[in-house]
Amino acid sequence: MGAIAEAAGIAIGTLYRYFPSKTELLVEVVRYTAQREVDVVAGVAMREGSACERLGDAAWTFASRALRGRRLAHALVAEPVEPEVEAARLAYHRALSRVFRTIIEQGMSKGEFPEQDAAASADCIVGCLFEGLVAPLSNQADPSSGSCQPTAIITFCLRGVAGRLLTFPPTP
Repeated sequence: MGAIAEAAGIAIGTLYRYFPSKTELLVEVVRYTAQREVDVVAGVAMREGSACERLGDAAWTFASRALRGRRLAHALVAEPVEPEVEAARLAYHRALSRVFRTIIEQGMSKGEFPEQDAAASADCIVGCLFEGLVAPLSNQADPSSGSCQPTAIITFCLRGVAGRLLTFPPTP
Protein backbone atom coordinates (compact mmCIF):
# COMPACT_ATOMS: atom_id res chain seq x y z
CA MET A 1 0.00 0.00 0.00
CA GLY A 2 2.92 2.31 0.76
CA ALA A 3 4.41 1.86 -2.69
CA ILE A 4 1.05 2.51 -4.34
CA ALA A 5 0.48 5.66 -2.30
CA GLU A 6 3.96 6.87 -3.18
CA ALA A 7 3.50 6.14 -6.89
CA ALA A 8 0.16 7.98 -6.82
CA GLY A 9 1.73 10.93 -5.00
CA ILE A 10 -0.64 10.74 -2.07
CA ALA A 11 -0.31 10.05 1.62
CA ILE A 12 -0.89 6.46 2.66
CA GLY A 13 -3.72 7.67 4.93
CA THR A 14 -5.50 9.08 1.90
CA LEU A 15 -5.21 5.74 0.11
CA TYR A 16 -6.64 3.95 3.15
CA ARG A 17 -9.54 6.42 3.23
CA TYR A 18 -10.64 5.11 -0.18
CA PHE A 19 -9.47 1.51 0.21
CA PRO A 20 -9.47 0.32 3.85
CA SER A 21 -7.45 -2.77 2.93
CA LYS A 22 -5.15 -4.12 0.27
CA THR A 23 -7.83 -6.65 -0.66
CA GLU A 24 -10.39 -3.91 -1.34
CA LEU A 25 -7.87 -2.09 -3.51
CA LEU A 26 -7.11 -5.27 -5.46
CA VAL A 27 -10.82 -6.00 -5.96
CA GLU A 28 -11.27 -2.53 -7.45
CA VAL A 29 -8.22 -2.96 -9.70
CA VAL A 30 -9.58 -6.29 -10.97
CA ARG A 31 -13.07 -4.85 -11.53
CA TYR A 32 -11.79 -1.77 -13.37
CA THR A 33 -9.25 -3.59 -15.51
CA ALA A 34 -11.56 -6.50 -16.28
CA GLN A 35 -14.36 -4.18 -17.36
CA ARG A 36 -12.00 -2.37 -19.69
CA GLU A 37 -10.97 -5.68 -21.27
CA VAL A 38 -14.58 -6.88 -21.58
CA ASP A 39 -15.53 -3.58 -23.22
CA VAL A 40 -12.77 -3.95 -25.82
CA VAL A 41 -13.74 -7.56 -26.60
CA ALA A 42 -17.45 -6.59 -26.75
CA GLY A 43 -16.60 -3.83 -29.22
CA VAL A 44 -14.95 -6.37 -31.51
CA ALA A 45 -17.88 -8.75 -31.07
CA MET A 46 -20.32 -6.09 -32.32
CA ARG A 47 -18.52 -5.47 -35.61
CA GLU A 48 -19.79 -6.57 -38.99
CA GLY A 49 -19.06 -10.07 -40.21
CA SER A 50 -20.11 -13.63 -39.68
CA ALA A 51 -20.56 -14.98 -36.18
CA CYS A 52 -17.54 -17.23 -36.70
CA GLU A 53 -15.35 -14.30 -37.77
CA ARG A 54 -16.53 -12.16 -34.86
CA LEU A 55 -16.07 -14.98 -32.35
CA GLY A 56 -12.54 -15.64 -33.60
CA ASP A 57 -11.68 -11.95 -33.67
CA ALA A 58 -13.08 -11.36 -30.17
CA ALA A 59 -11.14 -14.31 -28.75
CA TRP A 60 -8.01 -13.17 -30.60
CA THR A 61 -8.40 -9.67 -29.20
CA PHE A 62 -8.57 -11.05 -25.67
CA ALA A 63 -5.57 -13.34 -26.17
CA SER A 64 -3.35 -10.82 -27.93
CA ARG A 65 -4.06 -8.11 -25.34
CA ALA A 66 -3.29 -10.60 -22.58
CA LEU A 67 0.03 -11.54 -24.17
CA ARG A 68 1.00 -7.87 -24.64
CA GLY A 69 0.25 -7.15 -20.98
CA ARG A 70 1.58 -10.42 -19.56
CA ARG A 71 2.09 -9.40 -15.94
CA LEU A 72 -1.29 -7.74 -15.57
CA ALA A 73 -3.09 -10.54 -17.41
CA HIS A 74 -1.40 -13.20 -15.28
CA ALA A 75 -2.46 -11.32 -12.15
CA LEU A 76 -6.02 -11.12 -13.47
CA VAL A 77 -6.32 -14.83 -14.29
CA ALA A 78 -3.83 -16.90 -12.33
CA GLU A 79 -2.16 -15.26 -9.30
CA PRO A 80 -3.16 -16.75 -5.96
CA VAL A 81 -5.48 -14.20 -4.35
CA GLU A 82 -7.90 -13.65 -1.49
CA PRO A 83 -11.48 -14.94 -1.89
CA GLU A 84 -12.84 -11.42 -2.46
CA VAL A 85 -10.45 -10.87 -5.35
CA GLU A 86 -11.28 -14.30 -6.75
CA ALA A 87 -14.97 -13.33 -6.68
CA ALA A 88 -14.14 -10.25 -8.80
CA ARG A 89 -12.26 -12.53 -11.21
CA LEU A 90 -15.28 -14.79 -11.53
CA ALA A 91 -17.42 -11.77 -12.38
CA TYR A 92 -14.85 -11.04 -15.12
CA HIS A 93 -15.19 -14.61 -16.43
CA ARG A 94 -18.98 -14.31 -16.50
CA ALA A 95 -18.90 -10.94 -18.30
CA LEU A 96 -16.50 -12.23 -20.94
CA SER A 97 -18.58 -15.37 -21.30
CA ARG A 98 -21.71 -13.26 -21.94
CA VAL A 99 -19.94 -11.58 -24.87
CA PHE A 100 -19.06 -14.94 -26.42
CA ARG A 101 -22.53 -16.37 -25.65
CA THR A 102 -24.16 -13.49 -27.52
CA ILE A 103 -22.10 -14.19 -30.63
CA ILE A 104 -22.86 -17.92 -30.42
CA GLU A 105 -26.59 -17.26 -30.05
CA GLN A 106 -26.50 -14.93 -33.05
CA GLY A 107 -24.63 -17.58 -35.03
CA MET A 108 -27.19 -20.24 -34.14
CA SER A 109 -30.10 -17.98 -35.09
CA LYS A 110 -28.54 -17.39 -38.52
CA GLY A 111 -27.69 -21.06 -39.06
CA GLU A 112 -23.93 -20.48 -38.87
CA PHE A 113 -23.54 -22.65 -35.77
CA PRO A 114 -25.39 -25.84 -34.86
CA GLU A 115 -27.82 -25.79 -31.94
CA GLN A 116 -25.95 -26.01 -28.66
CA ASP A 117 -25.96 -24.75 -25.12
CA ALA A 118 -24.55 -21.31 -25.92
CA ALA A 119 -23.79 -20.51 -22.28
CA ALA A 120 -21.81 -23.73 -21.81
CA SER A 121 -19.95 -23.20 -25.09
CA ALA A 122 -19.08 -19.63 -24.10
CA ASP A 123 -17.89 -20.78 -20.67
CA CYS A 124 -15.68 -23.36 -22.39
CA ILE A 125 -14.13 -20.66 -24.58
CA VAL A 126 -13.35 -18.51 -21.55
CA GLY A 127 -11.92 -21.54 -19.75
CA CYS A 128 -9.76 -22.48 -22.73
CA LEU A 129 -8.45 -18.95 -23.08
CA PHE A 130 -7.74 -18.45 -19.39
CA GLU A 131 -6.21 -21.86 -18.76
CA GLY A 132 -4.46 -22.12 -22.11
CA LEU A 133 -2.73 -18.79 -21.63
CA VAL A 134 -1.59 -19.29 -18.02
CA ALA A 135 1.80 -20.75 -18.98
CA PRO A 136 2.55 -18.19 -21.73
CA LEU A 137 1.55 -15.38 -19.34
CA SER A 138 3.68 -16.54 -16.42
CA ASN A 139 6.76 -14.62 -15.40
CA GLN A 140 8.91 -17.65 -16.25
CA ALA A 141 7.61 -17.90 -19.81
CA ASP A 142 9.73 -16.98 -22.77
CA PRO A 143 7.73 -14.20 -24.50
CA SER A 144 8.27 -15.84 -27.89
CA SER A 145 7.39 -19.39 -26.78
CA GLY A 146 3.61 -18.94 -26.69
CA SER A 147 3.22 -17.10 -29.96
CA CYS A 148 1.20 -19.84 -31.71
CA GLN A 149 -0.70 -21.05 -28.64
CA PRO A 150 -3.51 -18.47 -28.89
CA THR A 151 -4.08 -19.47 -32.52
CA ALA A 152 -4.33 -23.14 -31.54
CA ILE A 153 -6.69 -22.35 -28.66
CA ILE A 154 -8.97 -20.21 -30.81
CA THR A 155 -8.99 -22.78 -33.64
CA PHE A 156 -9.97 -25.45 -31.11
CA CYS A 157 -12.78 -23.29 -29.71
CA LEU A 158 -14.14 -22.33 -33.13
CA ARG A 159 -14.19 -25.96 -34.23
CA GLY A 160 -16.10 -26.90 -31.10
CA VAL A 161 -18.71 -24.17 -31.53
CA ALA A 162 -19.05 -24.50 -35.31
CA GLY A 163 -19.13 -28.30 -35.24
CA ARG A 164 -16.84 -28.51 -38.24
CA LEU A 165 -13.20 -28.22 -39.19
CA LEU A 166 -12.13 -24.57 -39.11
CA THR A 167 -8.80 -22.84 -38.91
CA PHE A 168 -7.92 -19.56 -37.30
CA PRO A 169 -7.14 -17.12 -38.70
CA PRO A 170 -9.38 -17.98 -41.64
CA THR A 171 -7.67 -18.52 -44.95
CA PRO A 172 -8.85 -16.28 -47.79
